[in-house]
Amino acid sequence: MYRATGYPNRWYNNILDRTKSLKVVKFVLFSLHDGWVMAEIEKMHLKIIEGCRLPVKRDLEGQYEWHLAEVLSTRENNGNCMYYVHYVDFNKRLDEWVAKDRVDLSKIQLPKKEKSSHKRSADSRPCSPDREVIVNGITHSDCQPAVKKAPNKFPRKRKMVDGTSDEVDSQESEAAPRQTGSMTVHVNEDKVSRIKNINCIEVGKYRLKPWYFSPYPIELTKYNIVYLCEWCLKYVKSMTCLQRHLAKCQLRYPPGNEIYRKSNISFFEIDGRKNKSYAQNLCLLAKCFLDHKTLYYDTDPFLFYVMTEYDSKGFHLVGYFSKEKESTEDYNVACILTLPPHQRKGFGKLLIEFSYALSRIEGKAGTPEKPLSDLGLLSYRSYWTNTILGIIIGLKPEPGQEKPQITINEICEKTCVKKEDVISTLQHLNLINYYKGQYIIVLTEDVIEGHKRSMSKRKMRIELRCLHWTPKDWSKRGKW
Repeated sequence: MYRATGYPNRWYNNILDRTKSLKVVKFVLFSLHDGWVMAEIEKMHLKIIEGCRLPVKRDLEGQYEWHLAEVLSTRENNGNCMYYVHYVDFNKRLDEWVAKDRVDLSKIQLPKKEKSSHKRSADSRPCSPDREVIVNGITHSDCQPAVKKAPNKFPRKRKMVDGTSDEVDSQESEAAPRQTGSMTVHVNEDKVSRIKNINCIEVGKYRLKPWYFSPYPIELTKYNIVYLCEWCLKYVKSMTCLQRHLAKCQLRYPPGNEIYRKSNISFFEIDGRKNKSYAQNLCLLAKCFLDHKTLYYDTDPFLFYVMTEYDSKGFHLVGYFSKEKESTEDYNVACILTLPPHQRKGFGKLLIEFSYALSRIEGKAGTPEKPLSDLGLLSYRSYWTNTILGIIIGLKPEPGQEKPQITINEICEKTCVKKEDVISTLQHLNLINYYKGQYIIVLTEDVIEGHKRSMSKRKMRIELRCLHWTPKDWSKRGKW
């Protein structure tokens, strides 16, 4: 190690300590130029650990771009190091295993050890640790502002006593998602569930790449492909096992009542208690593409509405949604999913429209269970926009009125959409204005033309005359 003449002792000792901690091989040359230090490390061995952040080369349809990513796990694959990374500010479904040649070690950010003067509770979320940034071998402190404690967005559960609730939080939001059901957000995420455990799933003629972790048996995670029977969704480890199963499987449609058929599209109602095996297998498959889904095995309180596409071989799964048999908060959807091969074809809006068709027969407004995924929110917001604008544009003024009038409650009654969803949609479209002491809805030509273009693309619609379904009063049943 050679020291530049005139180099301050405290700077020299600091860099010396840093380079020792990085296990620098050979030597470091220091030179003083224009008042700042330049260093070159000829060779160094950095051990990438969990929690590190560094640039990773991401494949975007043949074009590579560098994105900052966090290392969640490491493994050895045939003597080569592999890193499971999460791209910062991107959805978890893009997480992947990358080789060492796709990471940039010159800009690695090492996590610092947390220094806490008090013990944290078991259910408190730790703050993001400060990081050390290493650029060309020199470690700099990553100056970040102090993290303020965020307000608790998920209040504790409240006990219901004789229909009244005891408040246990000082602040309560009416729009806050509840803490039960199948789409509950858990702040403390399990370390295992952050990493995809299934590489590929084959269902019928499709091979699907899972987006998220799904709790399939651990024995299946060592196989490159997990095979599913497209009729009963039973999972097996090999094509030989699948062929043996298909020779005995008698199903060619979901094991429930067909309550809707139009052309080649059918909907089946499946009771989670009567058809537990199918419902559990459906939940396991859905978890591969839903991040916040927590329902795996307790399917008794739920009904599943499976949408299928019919051909000469049978009724093929396209998507589904589930709903609680008894919902105190008027949820008409718990989980909703269109399988990736059938996305961007209008099936998502068809599922949503069918859920509101059931709410219409039940005679009440409904809303999906929160939180919605990013793709789910886009689909619902598009459906709410088309439905609400269709009602408003079709209004005609009554005799003696210059312009048509309608209230929010009337929109809710005609669309079966919950009041808060109607208001949020109108606010998102920026259609509500305050004029002369009252709120008015202003439709521009661009909004009307956009609505017409959107509706012209919707080739599939739900027709109530094709729906044969009678709602059940589950509150009068001792057991589902």
